[in-house]
Formats: sequence, C-alpha cells, structure tokens
Amino acid sequence: MDESNAPEALDAAEPTLFSALLTPHRSLSGTGFLVVMGVIAGISFAGGVLFLAMGAWPVMPFLGLDVALIYWAFRANYRAAAAYEEVTVTPSELHVKKVSAKGQVAEWSLNPVWVRLERESHEEFGLLRVFLVSRGRKLAIAGFLGPDERESFAKALGDAIGEAKRGPTRNP
Repeated sequence: MDESNAPEALDAAEPTLFSALLTPHRSLSGTGFLVVMGVIAGISFAGGVLFLAMGAWPVMPFLGLDVALIYWAFRANYRAAAAYEEVTVTPSELHVKKVSAKGQVAEWSLNPVWVRLERESHEEFGLLRVFLVSRGRKLAIAGFLGPDERESFAKALGDAIGEAKRGPTRNP
C-alpha cells in the first residue's frame, strides 16, 4: 500500500456535502449574566435592609437564599449549553456525533443512500422534530433548535442526503 491509496488519502479525497455544528442557543452573555445577578442581588439586599429596619430580621436570610437559587439555576443553564451535535454528510457516509453537557459522546455512522429524513410538524408550532430513519430505527437530531432553525437545518440536510443518493456527478 502506498501513500496514494492509504485510508487517510481516500477520506481526504471524499468531498463534504454538508457539515453542521448544532449548539443550544443562549441569549444572555457573561456580562449580561453579571448585570442580571447584580440587579437581583441589589434588590434582595435593599429588601432585606428594609425588613431588617422593620424588625423582621428573619426575612433577610431567605432573600439571600433566593439570590443563591437564581444563581444556581443560571449556572445549571450555562452548563447545559455545553451540549452539541455534529452532522456531516459525504457521498458515502452520514455521521452524527452527539455530545451531552456532561461530555458523554454518542456517534452514529449511516449510509446516506439508505437514510430517510422524517419530519414531525404541527401546523401552529411548525417543525417539532427531525429524525434520521435507517433500518427501521429513528435517530432524533436538532432537538434544541427552534422551529425555524430546525426547518432550515432539515432542508439543508435533506438536500445533502439527496445529493449523496444521486451519487457522484461529472462536470464537463
């Protein structure tokens, strides 16, 4: 075996028809998080001082607990944002890699010729779910995208799968 027909050379020669990295959307930046937590802490502190001045000092620790719980909820939300999905289509392979927020990796390799893209829609809410169906098994993908993003993703993925099913074409 020489360098021209090594497995790496064959993989490099195969064009990528579609590639997407899907990540959950988080609209609040790190600076925004600090501002929101500062406002919440300030309001809770002011309320605590007010209750302390009225003689209701046991209320103050509960207001501090509220701030701590809100902080914990935001941190849990940001940890969940670490999840992502990679979807890649080449003429001979459809590869899906899902990484959970905890770092657990699950990968699937499918033949795009035998894969069908299935959509579950609702007339009011739009595209609810997208599945890759192969050999009677369903693989849900793009679960954390919004309906419009999911529709756009499904169209692009469907086009790439269709191109892979058509096979290689020659350009004159």
